[in-house]
Amino acid sequence: MDKMHVKTGDTVMIIAGKDKGKKGKIIAAYPKKDRVVVEGLNQVKRHTKPTQNNPQGGIITKEAPIHVSNVMLVDPESGKPTRVKMVQQADGTKVRTAVKSGKAI
Repeated sequence: MDKMHVKTGDTVMIIAGKDKGKKGKIIAAYPKKDRVVVEGLNQVKRHTKPTQNNPQGGIITKEAPIHVSNVMLVDPESGKPTRVKMVQQADGTKVRTAVKSGKAI
């Protein structure tokens, strides 16, 4: 339940929703909620009251979390979305690998 196929720093493509087809970098991951925040995508507007940090208040645009099933890792070789598999190396370590190209991520 708490395992995800992507992690912070990965480049992903949105495969569903209003930003479908756009690429971005994961800036936050919430495994317990199965959600990720992608830089510059799924932006929402928040009306905020004036505070000490933001005395003006007003409308702030920020990224909202998106469900992890709606993002797919981008293949480092082709730039297209791909599934991920774990491959065990000869020395016993496991490496995430792109299914399309077979390249390690």
